[in-house]
Amino acid sequence: MREKSVKAKKTQRSSTLLFHAMLFIPVVLLFIYNFLPIPAGILMAFQNFQPGKGFFGSKFVGFHNFKRLFVLPDTWPALRNTLIIAIEKIVCNIVIPVSFALLLNEVKNSLVKRTVQTVTYLPYFLSWVILSGILIKFLAPGSSATSPGLFNTMLMRMHIIDEPIYFLGSNSTFRQTMVISDVWKNFGYNTIVYLAALTGVDPTLYEAAAVDGAGRWKQTLHITIPGIAPFIVLMTVLAIGNVLSAGFDQIFNLYNPAVYETGDVIDTLVYRLGLENKQYSLSATVGLLKSIVSCILVLTSYKLADKLAGYRVW
Repeated sequence: MREKSVKAKKTQRSSTLLFHAMLFIPVVLLFIYNFLPIPAGILMAFQNFQPGKGFFGSKFVGFHNFKRLFVLPDTWPALRNTLIIAIEKIVCNIVIPVSFALLLNEVKNSLVKRTVQTVTYLPYFLSWVILSGILIKFLAPGSSATSPGLFNTMLMRMHIIDEPIYFLGSNSTFRQTMVISDVWKNFGYNTIVYLAALTGVDPTLYEAAAVDGAGRWKQTLHITIPGIAPFIVLMTVLAIGNVLSAGFDQIFNLYNPAVYETGDVIDTLVYRLGLENKQYSLSATVGLLKSIVSCILVLTSYKLADKLAGYRVW
């Protein structure tokens, strides 16, 4: 009996070792691309970095880059746009998936339910590089040589608008386009998450409420929503840590100089300063400040998650 238990433990250890070995390459890549550049990026923020001289030959300038950053005319608009777009995304990516999950939960036909889940989930698997090409064609205003995109054509045929709208080239519509397209891409995945939370609600509560004469609306209002409220609070609090990340992949692939006023965010500003304008030290300074603030927000959000929803990471 003892020999069998020892043999079982050895088998378990060998299988566990195999799983850990599978993580070796991802951990190495994570270290190379995410952790190894950190010291160089921090050092660059305090230098007048010149690629020809390297990190040790470039002149140390202290906090000069930080002073330049706060007087740069693009800094505050980028910060404002980041906060507005990120907060709108956080709110919409909570409200819309929760509402859709509540509605989908009422569908009794399993085939219809699975079909709707699959259709709404598909955009989540597509990258913004692919989706941006689709959206650019779909929302195109058209020109003298080309006809308007499908969306503008539909709106004009329904007599909602008289002439095409340039959704991706107008400061009045760009932010809303970013938020709506982000919700469209992610709400299928988020809906599945909330549907999983709905399975944790005790079904006997619905039976008791039905006996007391409560309809579906009252059951949803007094049982379903309070039942998943801790999970909603948890997801909202955890999203606070990403409030300075408005979605670089999406905005970079969809914005243009005409909408810098309302569409330029911190990540795209870093890209332009560092890779287009060759201001490496200034872009490193922006990235460093963003990392510090994001770290503080992440720590704060996890503390709030522990206090409000009982969720702990460490």
